[in-house]
Amino acid sequence: MSNSRRLEIAVGIFVAVGIAALLVLAVNVSNVGGLNSGNQYTVRANFDNISGLKTRSAVAIAGVTVGRVVSITVDPVTFEAVVEMTINSNFSEVPVDSSAGIYTAGLLGEKYIGIEPGGAPDFLEEGGVIRLTQSSIVLEKLISQFLFSQSNDDK
Repeated sequence: MSNSRRLEIAVGIFVAVGIAALLVLAVNVSNVGGLNSGNQYTVRANFDNISGLKTRSAVAIAGVTVGRVVSITVDPVTFEAVVEMTINSNFSEVPVDSSAGIYTAGLLGEKYIGIEPGGAPDFLEEGGVIRLTQSSIVLEKLISQFLFSQSNDDK
C-alpha cells in the first residue's frame, strides 16, 4: 500500500472520529440524553410567574441536577403556572415540606427549578405537590420598582 493511500485512510478515520465527537457533544449540550435512569417519579408545583422556564429545564437539589421539567400549564381557576417535573428515583427521599424556587444559572443563563429540602419525616411520592414555591424574579419589574422608588424619593 502506498504512503498516499495510508495518509488518505488516516485522514478519513480522523475526520470520522471528529464528526462522532461533535455529535456526542451536540447530544450532551441539547440534553437529549437527559437523566438516563428509567425510574423516575412525577411531582408538581404552582408558581405565580415562571418567566422563561421551559420544558426540559433542569430540576436541581444543592446544585445537582436530579430531574427535568416535563410540562408547564396554566391552572384555569387560580391562573397560576402548574409545573410538572420528574425526579430521578435515586432521590426518592425528598421531604414533603420542601420548597421550590425558579432561579437563573449565572447572570444570563437558563432558568431552572431549585428544590430546598425540608425536614418532614414523610417524602414526596408519585403525583406529590410541592406547596412552598418562590416565583421567578423578573428583572424588568425589579428595575421599574427601583426607578419608581427613586423618582418618589426625589419629591
